[in-house]
Amino acid sequence: MHNPTGSAQQVLPLLQSAKNPLRYLTPNDWALIIDRAKRLSFKKDEKLVSQGKQARTLYVLAAGKVSITVSATRIAQIGPGEICGEMAFLEDSIASATATAEGEVEAYALEWSILQDLFELFPHLASRFYRSVAVNLSRRLREQIVSK
Repeated sequence: MHNPTGSAQQVLPLLQSAKNPLRYLTPNDWALIIDRAKRLSFKKDEKLVSQGKQARTLYVLAAGKVSITVSATRIAQIGPGEICGEMAFLEDSIASATATAEGEVEAYALEWSILQDLFELFPHLASRFYRSVAVNLSRRLREQIVSK
């Protein structure tokens, strides 16, 4: 069992209390993921994900707000503990939306290859991760349907 330490321990409460957390991940899952993620900083108007571009990275926001747009139309705003880039990440395809920093943003970048290595070592982590992402995508789809 992996004990959450260092940066994982500091960010864990944020990740678990987020508006749309990856709710099925355990503290140990988060520790494994965060220990292998790259912490990145983005300035206002910098893009984390660009619509129409290949995306092999999933981002977990640690601080700041990110605007999600499709063809320049804002469809959502996400904040700490939430993720972006998951659709292209899951489908191994181009991004369907653009994620732009609204100000200073800190995020953990999770590369596809690193997560796949983790999932091979810890199959139950993969199950919890994909279930969490599926629930988030389902919720977002439901919100879009209800708002129309």
